[in-house]
Amino acid sequence: MSDTTPTKRRKPTLPNPTPRPGVQLWVMAGLLVLFIGMIWFNNQNAAIKINQQRFEQMLAAGDVHDITVVNKQLVEVGLTEAALQKPQYKNELTVRRGPFAAAQGAQYFFPIFDAKVFQEQLDKLQANKPVDQRVPMNIGEHVSLLDIVSSYGLIILSIILFIFLMRRMSSAGGPGGQIFNIGKSRAALFEGGDKVKVTFKDVAGLEEAKEEVQEIVEFLKNPSKFTILGGKIPKGALLVGPPGTGKTLLAKAVAGEADVPFFSLSGSDFVEMFVGVGAARVRDLFKQAKAKAPCIIFIDEIDAVGRSRSKGSMPGGNDERENTLNSLLVEMDGFGTDSGVIILAATNRPDTLDSALLRPGRFDRQISIDKPDINGRTQIFNVHLKPLTLGSDVDAKKLSAQTPGFAGAEIANVCNEAALIAARRDKKFITNQDFTDAIDRVIGGLEKKNKIISPGEKRIVAYHEAGHAIVGWFLEHTDPLVKVSIVPRGVAALGYAQYLPKEQFLYNTEQLIDEMCMALGGRAAEELVFGKISTGALSDLERITKMAYSIVTMYGMNPKLGNVSFYDSKGQNEYGFSKPYSEATSQMIDEEVRTIIDQAYTRTKELLVERRHELEVIAKELLEKEVLLQDDLERLVGKRPFGGQTNYQAHMAGTDRSETASERHAEHPETSLGDLPPLHLPGQPEAETV
Repeated sequence: MSDTTPTKRRKPTLPNPTPRPGVQLWVMAGLLVLFIGMIWFNNQNAAIKINQQRFEQMLAAGDVHDITVVNKQLVEVGLTEAALQKPQYKNELTVRRGPFAAAQGAQYFFPIFDAKVFQEQLDKLQANKPVDQRVPMNIGEHVSLLDIVSSYGLIILSIILFIFLMRRMSSAGGPGGQIFNIGKSRAALFEGGDKVKVTFKDVAGLEEAKEEVQEIVEFLKNPSKFTILGGKIPKGALLVGPPGTGKTLLAKAVAGEADVPFFSLSGSDFVEMFVGVGAARVRDLFKQAKAKAPCIIFIDEIDAVGRSRSKGSMPGGNDERENTLNSLLVEMDGFGTDSGVIILAATNRPDTLDSALLRPGRFDRQISIDKPDINGRTQIFNVHLKPLTLGSDVDAKKLSAQTPGFAGAEIANVCNEAALIAARRDKKFITNQDFTDAIDRVIGGLEKKNKIISPGEKRIVAYHEAGHAIVGWFLEHTDPLVKVSIVPRGVAALGYAQYLPKEQFLYNTEQLIDEMCMALGGRAAEELVFGKISTGALSDLERITKMAYSIVTMYGMNPKLGNVSFYDSKGQNEYGFSKPYSEATSQMIDEEVRTIIDQAYTRTKELLVERRHELEVIAKELLEKEVLLQDDLERLVGKRPFGGQTNYQAHMAGTDRSETASERHAEHPETSLGDLPPLHLPGQPEAETV
């Protein structure tokens, strides 16, 4: 599994792009400039207002060419060509109207109260003139732009402003983003030039999961291969696994490989405070998807919307999340279902999902994506090491052996941290020491160089870690440590021991007890050497307590309680169930758990008393070097007395670990692996806290 990102990635396009606010601003500015220009041009050609007395002087001088009564309220006066050349009129018109004013039309106007009265006055003024020299009065009606603006300008401006604000608020960049598109789907669409560049070559360590999703991609590319035999394409696939294992990366690879439109969104994109919005977004999403069928919809973190409807709901209440889930169930497999839409979903909490969502017909396949094994980690390291400038001492197999329990995202983080550490040290290439420091930083946190630890505390931590190392080395069913460190790291970590567990799914009682003894090795060493114990065994005690209760209450491995299990496999966690047993049984469980832990602790102390010399050797070496590897342990105390190679040695040599004597003679029990709950074993690196 890898989480490489293409160097050039286009942004995903939305199915229905909204107008850009910048374009709207330019349009509004252009309209405003045009509006101002029209008003200015209209003012340039507007007539000059005069009074009626001056009009009578113009009429008497013979300067009037035409008279027009407009709307029974105004009298427009047009001058003759000879009058326009007179200085008094020419200068006045140039100053008042501008040099570019049009010569046609009326040059002056004045208001009147009544058209009939004005007609009578005009006849009296021209009574002494011959009929052919009299200026006739015309009747006209028109509406000017200035009149329209003065009458309706405020209303028009209000409408334009309202439209502008609404479009701004409905766009993605507006102050009230998505207010008017709240019921629209937020899925990002990848198709054409926006196609994802991640392919199956970028996914390492997930071979089985890749085969499952590759079949879906192949069906989309070549459906006749399956339909000729009567097969149907799976309607949905659910990717299940812990965080960082590559669920989303695998979906990206499907998007890059499938030559069909790909919708991507998160389960939280459906959730909204308004009632009905989530269901509306589901309907809109599938409406867009059906329009582009065949296509794929990927819903990441589907547990945000697909949680079981029977949990956490109030009687008589209206749960918006349940409405959204109901709409999703109908769209995935209802009366109007379109077979051209394939649903991919990812979650790390499958136990919380509704059973109706998990049934065949909605999610036909549940693809488990677990943390990679040692070979898977090697493949992942090979992918992430390609773009790095490496030294000759960097080995992917060795790095994978030093990172047990790491997911793909953590491996990518280790490679990036190693590159940063090398750059900080001004190196030209990344060495194995840089990767070692990066692994230590990811496991335990940043090294506390200035953290003051007294020699007494450092000695306690050294013997504590040496106790883990000795017990793990001399017990048959334990996993010997790969690395042990007493360098202070993180907030409260004073040291840690790292193991490489064997890949297995079934554990017998002897193996579990040995693992508990190894976890108790630190506290037993403290009591043996110093005669007192410290708070440094917090993580050890937490782990062995869970293991002891698992032996008694879950796996039925205790002879006193018999073959009974109180584990709830329907989704609740291991210790969150209500007690399905009596108080007497509860007391018996507590007593048996305490007995198991006490017996393991006694056995651990006896082993350390027997191996006291080796304990002193390892502790002194730790105090001197602060970090020891498995090769150093073998050099100091000799090879393990059980024969065969350790997991680390077998991996580095490229061979499988040989079985121990008890494993060779033991029969392999048959059981249902699917119902086994996760077992708390010290496979992950531990941090001793104070």
